[in-house]
Amino acid sequence: MKYGIIGAMEAEVATLKKHMAQNGGYSSKRHAGMDFAVGKLGNTEAVVVKCGIGKVNAALCVQILADFFEVTHIINTGVAGALNEKLDIGDILISVDALQHDVDVTALKYAPGQIPGVPVLAFPADKWMIYLAERTADVLKAEPGFSDVHFLQGRVVSGDIFVSDADVKKRLIDTFRGDCCEMEGAAIAQAAYANGLPYLILRAISDRANGGASVDYPTFEAQAAVRCARFVEYMVNGR
Repeated sequence: MKYGIIGAMEAEVATLKKHMAQNGGYSSKRHAGMDFAVGKLGNTEAVVVKCGIGKVNAALCVQILADFFEVTHIINTGVAGALNEKLDIGDILISVDALQHDVDVTALKYAPGQIPGVPVLAFPADKWMIYLAERTADVLKAEPGFSDVHFLQGRVVSGDIFVSDADVKKRLIDTFRGDCCEMEGAAIAQAAYANGLPYLILRAISDRANGGASVDYPTFEAQAAVRCARFVEYMVNGR
């Protein structure tokens, strides 16, 4: 088993790379402007990479992981805005599936978010990885820093837009039944689907995707990113 672990920003992967450095070190390989850290988290082989912001960067990153590093599983770690009212800042969402909310071919009779030629609307996350994440959540609830965290399974909706408008948030809920929104997950899901790779998205909530998002996000982004990275490390080591 070899995990490809993707974060869009350095804050989302720095903790994992630090732990790899303390666990025998890692080698770094560069492709398409991305630095891929190859090493181990505990006893598990992993490749950790910052893909950059947006769907194109995210999909490109998955393809490199598949072609050059032969990973067997994909995890996307990072932060997101809450759509589900049950999610508060600092909580963690475990993906059930993911779709792209900014795909619109409805003029040709496709459903909102439907990609022509792709047989699914939402890309399902791997059931075994969901189970592993839920088991990890059960363990972490007793750990310092996680006692106040709520864990929720749900749908990730992605698009090349930072959602900070209440009307946009309402549309993502009403049209797509989204639980959180961000800018990379569904592209990673589609690329994993195309390559036959099991995947999971883990998102720590940094803001509420409304009028206050631009204020909340800078304040809570780093804390949420580190929390999500810690979750990933526990998960891949089967703790």
